[in-house]
Amino acid sequence: MIKKEMIAMLLAGGQGSRLGVLTAKVAKPAVAFGGKYRIIDFPLSNCINSGVDTVGVLTQYQPLRLNTHIGIGIPWDLDRNVGGVTILPPYEKSTSSEWYTGTANAIYQNLDYMETYNPDYVLILSGDHIYKMDYEVMLDFHKANKADVTIAAMPVPMEEASRFGIVVTDEESRIREFEEKPEKPSSNLASMGIYIFSWPVLKDALIRLSEQPNCDFGKHIIPYCHENDKRMFAYEYNGYWKDVGTLSSYWEANMELIDIIPEFNLYEEFWKIYTNSANLPPQYISEQSVVDRCIISNGSEIYGEVHNSVLGGGVTVGKGSVIKDSILMRDVTVGDNCVIEKAIIAEGTVIGNDVVIGIGSEVPNKEKPGVYSGGLATIGENSKIPSGVQIGKNTAISGVTSIEDYSDGVLASGETLIKAGDRI
Repeated sequence: MIKKEMIAMLLAGGQGSRLGVLTAKVAKPAVAFGGKYRIIDFPLSNCINSGVDTVGVLTQYQPLRLNTHIGIGIPWDLDRNVGGVTILPPYEKSTSSEWYTGTANAIYQNLDYMETYNPDYVLILSGDHIYKMDYEVMLDFHKANKADVTIAAMPVPMEEASRFGIVVTDEESRIREFEEKPEKPSSNLASMGIYIFSWPVLKDALIRLSEQPNCDFGKHIIPYCHENDKRMFAYEYNGYWKDVGTLSSYWEANMELIDIIPEFNLYEEFWKIYTNSANLPPQYISEQSVVDRCIISNGSEIYGEVHNSVLGGGVTVGKGSVIKDSILMRDVTVGDNCVIEKAIIAEGTVIGNDVVIGIGSEVPNKEKPGVYSGGLATIGENSKIPSGVQIGKNTAISGVTSIEDYSDGVLASGETLIKAGDRI
């Protein structure tokens, strides 16, 4: 039998519905981030930088681009004969076939995969957070405390604590209470959704709760371990960590990359973030262009102005166009004389000439006010925006649109334009 001290199970099947049109055709971990990366690059890079060379990636929702991006794991040095990266989609079994119905249920359905490596410890990760963490240091903490379960936790503002699983610890960092998204939290130490389990403890909990509907770590497995007096500890983390699960947090995390002193540094030599990046030609910035405080990826051609923005590979910005405070993903084409402010524009979108995006006042979005907020205009991938239109704030567009779709050439703030066959 193959023996690995610790293997990682990376949960990457989430739909990411709070990212709206950005995840209509792609799983949240495969959404572009920081110009050249995808969100899943961060936990994968953390694994190999931490010496964890066996990673199971559990996919479910719209997995094609994620699977293509990961491939056999070459960019992360995870193309191993023993271990490496393995894609683990739901599959048909002889007695029943079922989708992953919860985070723990997904892990339970892959018990055979984990058994193959006979691990001492299993690291559970989420595929949709931006951070750098040395999991080896967390494992040392787990061993030093003879822990059964270690939960990575970090302080959050008290007013945000009800969004998270909250832990209450004693002076030795042992967890005395665990509350999943409590209305009135008794602490501000929040679970980051990163767990190390001693393998026998995890296996026992998964099997005993296998009949639990929608079995989840925060709601079921952690409380089960706590009720059964397992040794549970909180590993406090004080670095940068961002859940980019909403459009506003996704936009903010990208904008933080271009601060004068970035809170999250992509340029550190000792902790690189690896990705499967296309082999593109160098960027080109014309003589007439103005560019400041930007990330501009390879293959981009800039003929206008770009300020305080993040551009993916192969983006074209036409003459006379001005881009501000925006995220343009790969292969976006912006025509001439456009003004784009505080927008998120997904891959392959084509914008005509004389288009204005981000005008008007901040009216709540009529269809999904909780998703399309923060004054952002969000455009889904492979969309087409005709020349001469104006688009307001808190708006969403997806699909190939024509001038007839815009009342008097305007999509007012708070409106949504989704063409047939596309989803929001």
